[in-house]
Amino acid sequence: MLKFLSIRDFVIVSSLELDFSSGFTALTGETGAGKSILIDALSLALGERGDAAMVRNGSERAEISAEFDISALPQMRAWLREEELEGDEGVCLLRRVLDAGGRSRGFINGRTATLQQMREAGDQLLDIHGQHAHQSLLRPDAQRVLLDGYAGMEGAAEQVATLYRDWQALRRSRISLSENAGALASERELLQFQRDELLSLNFNAAEWAETQVDHARLAHAASLLETAAFGIETLSESDSACLAQLNALTSRLRDGMAHDESLGDTLKIMESAQAELQEAVYALRHYQQRLDNDPQRLRELEQRIRDVMDAARKYRVAPEQLHEVLQRIESRLEQLGGDADLAELEKQEQAAQQGYLAEARKLSAGRKLAADKLAHEITAAMQTLAMQGGSFAVALLPLAEGNACGLESIDFQVAANPGVPPRSLAKVASGGELSRISLAIQVATSQVASVPTLIFDEVDSGIGGRVAEIVGHLLKQLGRDYQVLCVTHLPQVAAAADHQWQVSKAVEGGVTLSHIAVLDDEQRIEEIARMLGGVTITETTRKHAAEMLGAVG
Repeated sequence: MLKFLSIRDFVIVSSLELDFSSGFTALTGETGAGKSILIDALSLALGERGDAAMVRNGSERAEISAEFDISALPQMRAWLREEELEGDEGVCLLRRVLDAGGRSRGFINGRTATLQQMREAGDQLLDIHGQHAHQSLLRPDAQRVLLDGYAGMEGAAEQVATLYRDWQALRRSRISLSENAGALASERELLQFQRDELLSLNFNAAEWAETQVDHARLAHAASLLETAAFGIETLSESDSACLAQLNALTSRLRDGMAHDESLGDTLKIMESAQAELQEAVYALRHYQQRLDNDPQRLRELEQRIRDVMDAARKYRVAPEQLHEVLQRIESRLEQLGGDADLAELEKQEQAAQQGYLAEARKLSAGRKLAADKLAHEITAAMQTLAMQGGSFAVALLPLAEGNACGLESIDFQVAANPGVPPRSLAKVASGGELSRISLAIQVATSQVASVPTLIFDEVDSGIGGRVAEIVGHLLKQLGRDYQVLCVTHLPQVAAAADHQWQVSKAVEGGVTLSHIAVLDDEQRIEEIARMLGGVTITETTRKHAAEMLGAVG
């Protein structure tokens, strides 16, 4: 609900700060006092367009701030989170600044916001019924939500929307697959060929590394054999073999030790070298025996290397990445599926469509019952609001294929007089009629409407007497569930209010300024007496005013 409103330098308001209460509040005052300025200021805070003429003469800018309590509005809190416009817990602050040049800026909870965002916030916070543009009941989507809420079918409507989105997603997939069937078949054929080619190559990184090692060895097998033979001959088989010379040397050192034992250390070194060289001879002979000089195997390895390198060049990757290429190809083939996928997708689409239609028909049936009941209630209310003979209807307009909202669009229609064909509520010409019809709708749907604050302007236009008293009681009834503000010039309506504010204007320093005063009980009697009696207020008039307040208190 609206908690606080601050207005600075707006039209003929210099500075105004208002604290709002729950229940029904009436705004009264003499004609021309500026009662509609409050509504205009709120409209600006809620994202309506403004112009430089709204800035008070001589001021640089106008500023409007409206604070709302949203602790009971989970959808509003969720919207603020989604838009990253959160503020203090349970509070939404809308602020609009309009400069003398006509430029404006909007803020939500202190953060810069677009006019669209401010309007979206306002749609969830406050409704103004009258000749102003900010009226959610004129929007088809708001009418649909209100009817579904009245019928208790919000869950069914959400289910229908979900089923429709699922159906349309399958439909788009089927159309895409069908339209691209030729191209997809060609792509599938190429990918299958590439997959078979890579599978036949049977490449793996470990085998590739081993192949390269084996090829390097076989490619140099002759040279390696010669090296091994040369080593064996040098160490042990030639006339001047190293081992033979070492054997001779160690024999002489052994003989020399008979004369000098200090040669023992040298002998140990030579014997160790002799043993090492003998090990080397054994190793070279073993290597010589196991070295495979197989030209056929070499040719096979060379062919394998050529095959792998050709594939790597074809797919423009390093040989080690060929396995990744195969994985990508198989993944894409899995995405493309086969010809059977189109038929399966068509079956899924048809099933989704039937599921949607079944639930949508149930929703339509529930809407039809609720539409008839709601139309009856609002038509009955119209008869008491100076619209005798008028009627209200909720039209369910069929949609060819349906949409996320169901198989029909909703249109609130009204015939203001007998014999007049019903027209869309959005086309009702009279602001007073529209306000009273809106009042009747709000009363009939008061348990399901989601906007917590309602403002009625010109709701009593063209009525008086008993009808005005009925309007006052309806507003008071509405105030039990909502925060209701009504601009009125009828004492019967003002007397029914829980709170009353008086709007006045005065010339101060040669400048006309508007003021709003919150009236106590005595002041309410005086104001209602003024509304009853005109220029001269008598004691009889005051007594009548007090009786009116007592009767509805």
